[in-house]
Amino acid sequence: MRKKDSSPSVATYADHEVITPPHKLRHAVRAAEDGDDDPVARAEAALAQLASEFDTWMHAECERLEAGRQNIIRQGLSEKTCRELFRAAHDIRGEAATFGFPALSGIAESLCRLLEHTPELARIPLKLVDQHVDALRAVAREYHRSDLAAVAGQLTNRLSAVTEEFLRHENSFRPDYLESISSPSLAPAAGAAQ
Repeated sequence: MRKKDSSPSVATYADHEVITPPHKLRHAVRAAEDGDDDPVARAEAALAQLASEFDTWMHAECERLEAGRQNIIRQGLSEKTCRELFRAAHDIRGEAATFGFPALSGIAESLCRLLEHTPELARIPLKLVDQHVDALRAVAREYHRSDLAAVAGQLTNRLSAVTEEFLRHENSFRPDYLESISSPSLAPAAGAAQ
């Protein structure tokens, strides 16, 4: 049996070359057989065991969000108080789908955008912060209602629209920045076909 050449192949064109490396890993992989350990199945089983804790964890995140809001009420909008609120909202945004609360992602995303892209934090209307925090806490609390998806969708759309309008106004003096934050999200929208 003749040994296959393991050197890379090179295709030369007028203005460039394409180098294709050899596929050495093919020999290191074998097809799975019945009875083989499945790490994905193990991870899903571990996640299912933790699922009973998800409600508790999400409600704890909402309490952290509320604590951030209370600090803003007591101390005012500052880098420190907004950073605390941002972290809580950012964590909710990231954990929402894993914890079984995907409808919270959009509202948390809107609050993150408000805090992250407002050039002068002191100009953020406290009422808009309150509306975001109240919406997140209410959606988490009422998550098992049959009409929750529709209600959360409406809240998300309205809060996002108000936030984007505010950000456009606040960033109107820097059009390049405004354009960069208005770019569509790279993440798929909640409920989008996968």
